[in-house]
Amino acid sequence: MIREKARVKTFKINGTDVTGKSNQTILEVANDHEIKIPTLCYMKGLSCVGACRMCLVEIKGSHKLIPACTGKIKEGMEVETETESLKKHRKFILSMIFAERNHVCSVCVSNGHCELQDMSVELDMKHSSVPYIYPKFEVDASHERFVYDPNRCIVCTRCVRVCNEVEGAHALDIIDRGINSKIIHDMDEPWALSESCTSCGKCVQVCPTGTLTEKGVSSAEMVKKKSLIIDLLEARENRDRK
Repeated sequence: MIREKARVKTFKINGTDVTGKSNQTILEVANDHEIKIPTLCYMKGLSCVGACRMCLVEIKGSHKLIPACTGKIKEGMEVETETESLKKHRKFILSMIFAERNHVCSVCVSNGHCELQDMSVELDMKHSSVPYIYPKFEVDASHERFVYDPNRCIVCTRCVRVCNEVEGAHALDIIDRGINSKIIHDMDEPWALSESCTSCGKCVQVCPTGTLTEKGVSSAEMVKKKSLIIDLLEARENRDRK
């Protein structure tokens, strides 16, 4: 089977002419041109799922908001990423993310090193505009090296994707829907009993919040090493191109 060669397409982002390959997403082209679009679930090298909806953009002529991480580029399209309407949408979405779980930064080991916290500062969100739900999930500290706290999970699925697509262990998945959604190990077993987990720690390093952390780390000391995973993904991509 002959793979069709990607064509170069020209379009506009915030009034500026940009170019990209036809198989690229709006977010990829924006990143190539150093145009900032906020994201929480996206990670370069992993598949895109559009889970967080923080990267919504406006397309001229369309009444729908499109997630930039999954929206493919088109010739002549006009994209807006920073309208007042989008800023309101993102702040409301962020409010819902905070309200769905228990994100008390002062007692979190990732305080000061959390992408969700950084996003709230970036969007100038001082409080949630929707009532907090405060669900109570059981913390899994059964693993000898790591801790899983579903109460801080934003269900971005980075951990699931890096486990499947990079480590190849397929040890993680999602169970239930909506506010009851949570990450599980194997068939919803304690982490220590997972026969699929290789204890590589990649899931911990790509987690944007304090959901997956290392044991023995005190508050505000959990610095994730996401760059190591990105370097691994880029090295694999370059190797595949050769």
